[in-house]
Amino acid sequence: MVNKDQVKGVAKQVAGSVKEAAGKATGNKTTQAKGTAEKIAGKVQKAYGDTKEKIKKAL
Repeated sequence: MVNKDQVKGVAKQVAGSVKEAAGKATGNKTTQAKGTAEKIAGKVQKAYGDTKEKIKKAL
């Protein structure tokens, strides 16, 4: 089963990867950094969702 945090986390990772790639392609370091930050935030949110699922299954 998948929860909202897992889905949103994956979506943020994808969006961040796209921004990061666009920043690299255009040489825009600001866009690249924002993409990297968004990708990391997505990983954190997905990990939070994964943890919630593990706890839910354990109970």
